[in-house]
Amino acid sequence: MTQGLAPHPSRARIGRPIGKVIFSTLYRGTAVHPERVPLTGPVILVANHAAFLDGPLVFGLAPRPVSFLVKQEAFSGFWGWTIRNVGQIPIDRTVGDRAALAAASAVLEGGGAVGIFPEGNRSDGEVQQVNHGAAWIALRTDAQVVPVAVSGTRVPGATKDNWPAFRSRLLVDFGDPFRLAVDPSVPGRDRLRLASDQLRDALASHVRRSRVENGPSTDVH
Repeated sequence: MTQGLAPHPSRARIGRPIGKVIFSTLYRGTAVHPERVPLTGPVILVANHAAFLDGPLVFGLAPRPVSFLVKQEAFSGFWGWTIRNVGQIPIDRTVGDRAALAAASAVLEGGGAVGIFPEGNRSDGEVQQVNHGAAWIALRTDAQVVPVAVSGTRVPGATKDNWPAFRSRLLVDFGDPFRLAVDPSVPGRDRLRLASDQLRDALASHVRRSRVENGPSTDVH
C-alpha cells in the first residue's frame, strides 16, 4: 500500500468471506443487529478491544467489507502478508501516524468502511479511555460511527494473549449509527476532545448494554 493511500476496495471484499468461514466453523461467531450498519456511504466501526481475535472477528462478521487500522508490528511474516492483502491498514501507535489516518480517511472518502479500536491497546474491554484518532477521522470525513461490542474473545481468568477454546461462542453486537455532534465554533483541540468523549461514552454504553442483553457468558474479565 502506498503511504497515505487507501487499500484497493477489492482486498477487503476478498478477505471477508474467509473470515466468515473461520468464525462459523472453528468458532461459533454470531453477529447481532448487523442490519444497523449502513451498507453504503462512509462508516467507522469503533469496537472495544480485549483480545487478539477481536479484529478478525469483526472483520469476518461485519455486513460489509472493512479496512481496520492494525498495529504495524503485526505486518510481518505470513500473517502480515495476509492482513495487508485483505485491505488492512498499518498504524504506528507510538506517534500520530498521519499516513495511517490519511489512508483511513481515503477509504471513507471513497464511500468505504473503516474499523478502529479507539482504546489503542488491548484492555479489559470496558472502554475507560480512547485515543483521538477515531474522532479526528469522523469529524474530518463526516462519516457515520457504529459502536461495536465484542465479547467471548477473552474468557474469564485468561490474559489478553490467550485464545478462546475452539467452538467457543463469540459475539459481535452492532449498535445504532450516529454522527459526532460538536459545536463547530469550539476551538480545534477542545472540539476534538469533546468529540472523543462523545465517542467513548457511546461505545462504553453500548458495551454495557450488550452484556446485559446477551447474558453473562459474554462477560470479559
